Amino acid sequence: MDTFALVVTIMVALFFTYTNGFHDSANAIATSVSTRALTPRAALLMAAVMNLAGAFMGSGVAKTVSEGLIETPEGSTGMGILFAALTGAITWNLITWYFGLPSSSSHALFGGMVGAALAGGTQVYWHGVLEKIVIPMFVSPIVGLLVGYLVMTAILWIFRRTNPHKAKRGFRIAQTVSAAGMALGHGLQDAQKTMGIVVMALVIADVEDYGDPIPLWVKIACAVMLSLGTYAGGWRIMRTLGRKIIELDPPQGFAAETTGASIMFTTAFLFKAPISTTHIITSAIMGVGATKRINAVRWGVAKNIVLGWFITMPAAATVAAAAFGVVHLAFL
Repeated sequence: MDTFALVVTIMVALFFTYTNGFHDSANAIATSVSTRALTPRAALLMAAVMNLAGAFMGSGVAKTVSEGLIETPEGSTGMGILFAALTGAITWNLITWYFGLPSSSSHALFGGMVGAALAGGTQVYWHGVLEKIVIPMFVSPIVGLLVGYLVMTAILWIFRRTNPHKAKRGFRIAQTVSAAGMALGHGLQDAQKTMGIVVMALVIADVEDYGDPIPLWVKIACAVMLSLGTYAGGWRIMRTLGRKIIELDPPQGFAAETTGASIMFTTAFLFKAPISTTHIITSAIMGVGATKRINAVRWGVAKNIVLGWFITMPAAATVAAAAFGVVHLAFL
């Protein structure tokens, strides 16, 4: 196996993690920044640190990504497939970041893996794609919407006799905790997805075997790159989540972040399912906002976001397939 191809693939995987960080940093902190619970820089620093910590909290999601979606390709073709998959995911991340659309980096990666595998003649485990990707893609936003609505309803009832200004001050402080939980969950989920890709590259190169523990250097590299990307910030997407869907106040921000963090931890530890932090926090914001009144949510903006979710996988798959074609012609 060409060591150069392995090194390049790992570097591209780490760059994907970096784009994931600045693309999805808004997931953890947009609500806290928009409600002025945290300053932007303080929020980004906190998110970067918690992303780093979350990356070391488990490996179940990484195993799902590396073993459950496509057959492990072999040789130089296999490395080309991984390279093309990452290229498709990075391209879609940059496009959606430019337009301020909070699409899912996770589903861009999964779409890239499927597209590159099909182009490279590698088997796709469609039952795994259905169970681990497609079903959670539909179910998790519905759960986020409903749980966000219920959590906010409970908060409104519990604090119905509290002075509104005093309650907002208290929830502004509480948001530092809920935002940290979101960032921790993001690190737990998204750093592991890249770990899974790096493990696949190491297996293809006969450096590692499936079943071996994830090497410490892989965990550190993925965690650090995710944190660096997070600290770089994603201001375009942050404006969409924090302002354009609905103007949030501190209790609503706390409810949305608590909902998102709870669902991410549950899915990672109980089901080892790689869900999208973007889908969860966006749907939670919609559910929380709907407790004020249904038309308080700017459903036109929400509709465009949801449409972006649905085209992410096929768009990334198409780019990845084209990238594999170029790699195949040039190097294979």
